[in-house]
Amino acid sequence: MRPTIACVVPCHNEEAAVGKVVRDLRAALPEADIYVYDNNSTDRTVAVAREAGAIIREEPHKGKGNVVRRAFADIDADAMLVIDGDDTYDAARAREMVNLLFNGPYDQVVGTRHQSDDDAYRAGHSTGNKLFTWAVRTLFGRDVTDMLSGYRVFSRRFVKSFPALSREFEIETEMTVHALSLRLPTAEIAVGYKGRPAGSESKLRTYRDGWRILGLILNLTRRERPSLFHSTIAGVIALVAIILGAPVVIDFLRTGTVPRLPTAVLAATMMTIAALVQLLGYVLAAVMHMRREQSRLMHLAYPAPGEVPNRVDTGDSPVPAQEP
Repeated sequence: MRPTIACVVPCHNEEAAVGKVVRDLRAALPEADIYVYDNNSTDRTVAVAREAGAIIREEPHKGKGNVVRRAFADIDADAMLVIDGDDTYDAARAREMVNLLFNGPYDQVVGTRHQSDDDAYRAGHSTGNKLFTWAVRTLFGRDVTDMLSGYRVFSRRFVKSFPALSREFEIETEMTVHALSLRLPTAEIAVGYKGRPAGSESKLRTYRDGWRILGLILNLTRRERPSLFHSTIAGVIALVAIILGAPVVIDFLRTGTVPRLPTAVLAATMMTIAALVQLLGYVLAAVMHMRREQSRLMHLAYPAPGEVPNRVDTGDSPVPAQEP
């Protein structure tokens, strides 16, 4: 039995681009089911996608994260490809990415963006992507070079064990951190990335979505690295307590008295708070460890992509695995 493949194309007002994306996916993966998830479009996105041969699904809750959450729950396939409907990614590389997933086997293959024209990135987006990627690499692991790529292929066990809590464009950050935290086998492959076609408008809001991504990174640090997060806060509080308390201790050693009693009480209170924050970090680290064990067991409840009886066969030699 051949493995099943599903392509998910989140769309909001992509009338000018979605038809080409669907046709390119159909040419690259003729056996795949192609789903266009319409996210409250007000133009002819649905009609154009249907004419191109896509299966239409509706997601009324606004945001790419909500679309991915819905698709991951509704669709069951051995491999699921997710690509933006704006025709900025090279959909013709879909076959290589799916082959790489099965031949690895990997749980995730990320299409890292290789800019093919000068209009691919809006002002500030390239720098922001590099900064966010650096932050995630520093906090969670170094196996990622394009954290915000919207072109990915997932195994069934990734899809069905991923919580998908994000609502909007921060979904890619959540996917990346999920894979890094569980040390899921991931590969990367360079894909072309170009500017939007005429008549298509980006839904990404540079500053608003940038702040949302930064907030998610901090929140994921609190959840996934509680010892580091709480140790940092406890260290800052303890440092302030030491700065306040040092003169009090010096006066006591010199005179045997405590002339600054309020300062002494404040310093002692802050040091106690620092100790409690540190203790909380240790407790949450134990909880996180148990939660991670449960996530790992849920992940292992599904077979690896390589266990599919018949791998994708195109007559070509397998695409070599490219570890990041």
